[in-house]
Order: sequence, then structure tokens, then C-alpha cells
Amino acid sequence: MNSFGQKLRFSTFGESHGTALGCILDGVPAGLEIDEAFIQSELDRRKPGKSEFETARKEADKVEILSGVFEGKSTGTPIAMVIYNTNQKSKDYSNIKDVFRPGHADFTYFHKYGLRDYRGGGRSSARETAARVAAGAIAKLMLKELDVEVLSGISEVAGITAQKFNYEGVKDSIIYALDSDVEQAQKDAILEAKNRHDSVGGVSRVVVKNAPIGLGQPLYYKLDGVLADAMMGINAVKAVEIGDGCLSAKTLGSQNNDQIRANGFESNHSGGILGGISNGDDIVLNVYFKPTPSIFQEQHTITTTNEEVDFSLKGRHDPCVAIRGTIVCEAMAALVIADMVLLNMGSKMDGVVKYYK
Repeated sequence: MNSFGQKLRFSTFGESHGTALGCILDGVPAGLEIDEAFIQSELDRRKPGKSEFETARKEADKVEILSGVFEGKSTGTPIAMVIYNTNQKSKDYSNIKDVFRPGHADFTYFHKYGLRDYRGGGRSSARETAARVAAGAIAKLMLKELDVEVLSGISEVAGITAQKFNYEGVKDSIIYALDSDVEQAQKDAILEAKNRHDSVGGVSRVVVKNAPIGLGQPLYYKLDGVLADAMMGINAVKAVEIGDGCLSAKTLGSQNNDQIRANGFESNHSGGILGGISNGDDIVLNVYFKPTPSIFQEQHTITTTNEEVDFSLKGRHDPCVAIRGTIVCEAMAALVIADMVLLNMGSKMDGVVKYYK
């Protein structure tokens, strides 16, 4: 499916080398101030071609709002946004017209649909995530009204791991590093892989601050489950942890439990979620990106007619997709939290009565 969410639902459209990408966001309450400059600034954080640590493809990613906004405010009707592609080089993909790129969705898309758009992967390209960031920016504007903030940064690159998490410092880092003490080593690892015509993986750490207690719809629309779903739907993501994640399986209950006092929890091993519902603490996720599959080394593969071949890729690609991917993680987290906020409004009868009386 190409849609996500329940009360706040968005659908995206477009391909990597098509005319445009875009989204339709439905369920935004009327009267929200739509800050177009902010939406553009979010897209600018994700857009390609800003540094040597990203793909050389340069796209302005200029967003245009087509509907759902009047005199700077949401009207309560679907908000449609479009981002035109301006720097496609489809000829770079002519040599893979009938070849499956290892690590990509080429093989599975072809066998599922019987055809595929080989130009940059078409719909399976991470270029589509620009539309998610546009939708996520509006979700952030909604959450800002509630003083809820969604932040992220890169905590790990090529196994080089942050020991501290400075979300303010991310703004001054070209790779959105959370720990300035290891940032240079992370940069060096990216460039070293790039110079070897290879790539590296990374980890995005996402935190939601000031989320109200009670977000999440048990049993089958739990907050942690939907967040994991949202993150796993991002290109190249292979794992998601909530709170301590995998470490929880290695500890005792006495160590893992977040004990409580009158002023709150004494720890946050749960990542701010208990029983699928937010507990008022910081919501913390770690999102794991695999190395970018587009590498410039000769590789073994097969053709659409099952012929074994060796091939070398052309084009412009990110040496570490996690860098720009962390902005997408923020956007998806914001969309989930905003959706859950709207869903939670009818969870208590006194809230319904208060609204209507």
C-alpha cells in the first residue's frame, strides 16, 4: 500500500526518475498555521547533493502546496503537495535495464509485478521519502502546538558509536552526528568506503519529547508497533529498537524495570512506552540502516532471463544512506505521534463531553 495512518493519513506518489513526487495528507485539523518556510527547511535537510557524504545528485526539492491551505491555514480538507524532479540522469541506468542490482528491490519488484522501472529503482527508490518528509513537516507543526518535539541524529556509522547524544549539536553537523567526539572518525569511515567504491551502514537515534501519556491503541495499533512499522517502511532500514531494545533480552527484570516515584520514572529502559501506550517519558528509538546497496564495484548477478552476468553500476549514490535517512525517521515518527494524538482524543467519555458541551 502507498498510504499510512488512521486519523491522520497520508499517501505518497511518484518515482525517482518520473516527473514529480508528492503526497496527500488527510485529517489535518482546520486552523493549523501552515509554515511553508518550515516545510521547505525540513526538505532541505533531507535533499541530496549538500556534501561529499551524500549523493552528487542535486535536487532543489522545492515543495508546492496544491490544496488544503487557505490564507496560510489548513482548511480541514486534504493537503496535497508536489515536488518536481529536476536532475534525473536516466541514461546512467541504461546498462541495468535487464539486470538485477544486488541488494536492491529490482529482483522482487520484477517477480511481483512482471515489470519494473529500472531508472533508479522507480517507486522503490529512497527518492520517494522526500514526500514523507513534506508530510512529516506538517505533523511537526501540529505537534508544536502541543509542545511535542521530535528530534534525531546519527549515533553510529560503520560501527563507530556515539557515547553521548547532543541533539542540539546535530544542527551543526553535516552528517547529523550526535557525538562530536566521534564525528570525524565517522566521516573518515564514510569517505574511506566511498573512495573504495563501497558504502557503510549507520544508526539513527530518534527521540520524542513531551509526548502525552496515553498514546497508543491496544491491542493491534500499539504505539511501539506502529512506530516500528513506520521505520521499517523506510528504504534500507533492517531493524528497529524501542528503548533498550535487544539489550533488554540480556538483563534481569530487576534491572530492566523502570521503577516509579511520585515525580516520575527512575529510568527509561522501556523507551517511553509500556503496554503499547506512551507513559509520558521520552520515546526513544534506534533505527538501523544497511549499507547503501548502490556501490561501484563489479558484482555478480543475473538478468531478467536468468543469465549470470558480472556488471558495474553507474550513477550517483549515497555512501551512507543513514545520514539523510535520519530526517525521514523524524518525519515518520512525527506522523505516527500526530496520528496517535488525534486517535486518543476520544478515548475517554469526559473528553468527548468536554468537546461537545
